[in-house]
Amino acid sequence: MEIRYLPALNAALNTTATLLLLWGFVLIRRRNFDAHKKVMLAAFATSILFLVSYLIYHFNVGSVKFQKTGAIRTVYFSILLTHTVLAAAVAPMAAITLYRAWTNQLQRHRKLARITLPIWLYVSVTGVVVYWMLYQL
Repeated sequence: MEIRYLPALNAALNTTATLLLLWGFVLIRRRNFDAHKKVMLAAFATSILFLVSYLIYHFNVGSVKFQKTGAIRTVYFSILLTHTVLAAAVAPMAAITLYRAWTNQLQRHRKLARITLPIWLYVSVTGVVVYWMLYQL
């Protein structure tokens, strides 16, 4: 695979993570614990694949500049800023949430998952938005 295809792959991985997170939420609300566990592990693995692909791309290409001007530039950087800050926060939060579930600390898992899930969803969705604005707009 050529490096130039990695941004599209990254957007696909973020979309997949979003869908898996939503599915995992539905499963836990239905108290389907085994399926929830599998889907959330898949979401975590998908996000790790995204991170590896993202790092490979930017290691090879460097920073990609947003070319548009005007109000859309302000919108882009507002989304990018919140996305970046929350992405840095959600990585350890997701790992800790997963660890707490894995070690059967379910009350602590639920407490952190209620915070982690919306942030993780925001990061996954805005990752696709950033891709679209940077490469497709």
